[in-house]
Amino acid sequence: MAATNISYELPPLPDYTLQPLPPLVSWMSDGYLALAAPIVSYWFVSLIFHVIDMYDLFPQYRLHTPAEILKRNHVTRWEVFRDVIIQQIIQTVFGIAMNMLDEEPTFGKADYDVAWYAQKIRLSQRAIPIVLATVGLNPIALTSKISASQPILAGVLAGGRYPDLVQVATIAGQEALIPTFAPWELLVAKCLYWYAIPALQFFFGILVVDTWEYFLHRAMHMNKWLYVTLHSRHHRLYVPYAYGALYNHPVEGFLLDTLGTGLAYLVSGMTVRQSIWFFAGSSAKTVDDHCGYSLPWDPLQHITSNNASYHDIHHQSWGIKSNFSQPFFTFWDSLCGTMWTGDVSARYERSRRAAQQKLDQELENEASNVSADSEATSSALKTDDSVRSPLNSRKKASSISQSSVGNLKGLRNKVNESLHGRGGNVLGVERSH
Repeated sequence: MAATNISYELPPLPDYTLQPLPPLVSWMSDGYLALAAPIVSYWFVSLIFHVIDMYDLFPQYRLHTPAEILKRNHVTRWEVFRDVIIQQIIQTVFGIAMNMLDEEPTFGKADYDVAWYAQKIRLSQRAIPIVLATVGLNPIALTSKISASQPILAGVLAGGRYPDLVQVATIAGQEALIPTFAPWELLVAKCLYWYAIPALQFFFGILVVDTWEYFLHRAMHMNKWLYVTLHSRHHRLYVPYAYGALYNHPVEGFLLDTLGTGLAYLVSGMTVRQSIWFFAGSSAKTVDDHCGYSLPWDPLQHITSNNASYHDIHHQSWGIKSNFSQPFFTFWDSLCGTMWTGDVSARYERSRRAAQQKLDQELENEASNVSADSEATSSALKTDDSVRSPLNSRKKASSISQSSVGNLKGLRNKVNESLHGRGGNVLGVERSH
């Protein structure tokens, strides 16, 4: 059957059939994976920094000394761990409720969407002859001159006219010649659909999170009731460490983190699979900003101007009204005049000295108390020995002497474990320092 000519200004869009999208993990839906990803990311990155703390691997990059962690924080590691778990439970329950409202993810429309972008690329080419004429060039003459050697380029200069680009299609039971897309149009359309648009959505989501967190975070510092009731809990950590990133009042955690990232996901138009990376990345960045290390080889500390060194200033008593931006960029601090610009080295050094002096004094007091208790016990034993046999006296004195040495050794080990996190607990979770 001979193909007939049917008039089309643009290549038509293909038909499509939507089908249920198989999950990335066979035993878990993508929606639940998006809820699990930020939690796994949070504790994975936290564990890395906890190992660094335990073995004191990079002391030269510490923002604070172990003595500061021990003496300046006003909350135990157990309380931090507990409150982070509570917040993650709340965000998971909220996410499950939102998943129930989401439509089932489907696939099968990608070719249609790519063709839609290609149509818009074809339409945009119609402005090219106008632009050429505006700058004094003759588009018709240019097209004629290169049409034989560069037909595709000639079609671009002609405003997207490609008379030789046709395809045979069956329409209403008859074969017909219809326009088709140039290869470069489809290539650009695929790059837009698969890479450029998702990247823009991701970047827009970051801007939404940064904006939400900056202004709500700033309000919690400027409003006395909000600070005392909610946000002051987070600032019990004057010396932040990695898994304390989400140590918040549960209400603040829901408003600041759960709603902020959820809103960014919705308004940016991300797919559920895009949100997996977005939520996990945001969680990892938040942990990294509280890690307590300025690591030169950590990519998360260099992709943006917001990093552990920047945010740590906000946790100090002298910087608490500055550096509100979290967790990615710092442009809101710069625009609103809340960025710390002074020198911080002398302030940090004073804090280190004060914490070390306090720790040394406490250790000295504890050692003195142990020595005094030992002397009192020895004196009591000597008195008691006067009515005992010489053999029993020697045995008892030997036992007391060994106990005293063991007590001193146990005290030293306890202090070392507190300072360096080398206890037998998981993630340093203990009920008291």
